[in-house]
Amino acid sequence: QAQLVESGGGLVQPGGSLRLSCTTSGSIIRDNAMGWFRRAPGKSRELVAAIAMPSWGTTSYADSVKGRFTISRDNAKNTVSLQMNSLRPEDTAIYYCNTVPFHEDYWGQGTQVTVSS
Repeated sequence: QAQLVESGGGLVQPGGSLRLSCTTSGSIIRDNAMGWFRRAPGKSRELVAAIAMPSWGTTSYADSVKGRFTISRDNAKNTVSLQMNSLRPEDTAIYYCNTVPFHEDYWGQGTQVTVSS
């Protein structure tokens, strides 16, 4: 069963940056609009960034990350990335990638992002 694999999380100080990556062995990324989701402790999962299917696809962002996060994709490499700058403690969460709308069978393990001094 195809699954998405996230990487790149870690511990970073407020104001710092991280770059998350998502990949898969199949064609999920190449064939779909993709998004980055996050689940913070005690909160429901939210979609923070999305990108349409073409490599130059239109992007959209949650208000909470607009101007700080950038989503991109490389269909040739079958990857989706999330560049996160000016990180804040409230960005602390487990980050997942999935199709948009999401497919329940595609959830991976996610990657933990912790923003703390």
